Amino acid sequence: MTLVFSAPVRFTGLLASRLLRLLPTPSRPSRYLRGYIASLHSASMGKQATLLMRTVSGYSTESLEIHSEESLLHIIVIPGNPGIASYYKDFVEAVYQLLEGQASITAIGHVSHSAKDWEHGRKFSLEEQIAHKVDFIKQEFQNNEVPIILVGHSIGSYICLEVFKRLPQQVKYVIGLYPFLTLNKNSFKQSIIGLIARSSVISAAISYFASLLRSLPISVQDNMVRQFLGKTWSATAVAVTCSHLLQYHTMRNMLFLAMTEFEKLSEEPDWMFMKRKHNQLSFLFGIDDHWAPLSHFEEVSRQVPGLALAVEREGHMHAFCCTQAGSSWVGHHVASLIRNQIAK
Repeated sequence: MTLVFSAPVRFTGLLASRLLRLLPTPSRPSRYLRGYIASLHSASMGKQATLLMRTVSGYSTESLEIHSEESLLHIIVIPGNPGIASYYKDFVEAVYQLLEGQASITAIGHVSHSAKDWEHGRKFSLEEQIAHKVDFIKQEFQNNEVPIILVGHSIGSYICLEVFKRLPQQVKYVIGLYPFLTLNKNSFKQSIIGLIARSSVISAAISYFASLLRSLPISVQDNMVRQFLGKTWSATAVAVTCSHLLQYHTMRNMLFLAMTEFEKLSEEPDWMFMKRKHNQLSFLFGIDDHWAPLSHFEEVSRQVPGLALAVEREGHMHAFCCTQAGSSWVGHHVASLIRNQIAK
């Protein structure tokens, strides 16, 4: 998004606009995480995703996984910013069910975008998050011949392209959802976010303020999330917001990642690579999304003829994974693309 909530936010004007895409998560691992993890295993139709902690290149990493014994391929979901795997629970389960167990799915979180400060305040750049995903695939799939499909959201789409460059033999296909591939020079919101992210003083102040919200009663935090982020948010999204986001280390990492995103994405996209791999790429844009505007859709269409492009016109937000309707619609879109790959 870039910041998954890089799309859905509004706190107090523009400053908070980016803040809330970041801010939405009080850190109360005790009660919130217990409730959220319990929800992952609650009885409902279909197989449930499992929240796991794993170590990747020495870093504690959260992942959300569903495994199939009859898997023909493995789907790896790479989130936006914030890079919290648990936001994608409804989406991951929808895709799994639609594919009827033909694929295993792992949503892999970003380092230090987690419920606990496992890395003791260290901040991780865009390049470090890319390397983390490459290391994850090498670690988990080195001797696995099952094809890998990467599904990236927002800045996760850019990360997927970079992973594809470095692991071309293991990646079969890349799907970018509301892709953040280059800066939108016409977006005032992005300009404000860039100013905030570049200031270590403002970033620290925002992160500290976010951590203070943890002291509020849980019911107040819950109501705050729904009030500021939208009443259409799913119970999953609200629970994750109230267990991961409003913490100093998470907020600092979100803003630091945003700063390094803006530095890198001020460059032109790698059109030559996309042209070479156009038959292994697909992008989904939205009709009103400043992270992946229709002007960028048109530019990709001009620069890379033949690349599979689509526009979601149902009105789902950039942070599609935070609503059940968004997770369902995008899940159907992704499942359809993957079924076509399975058929080949």
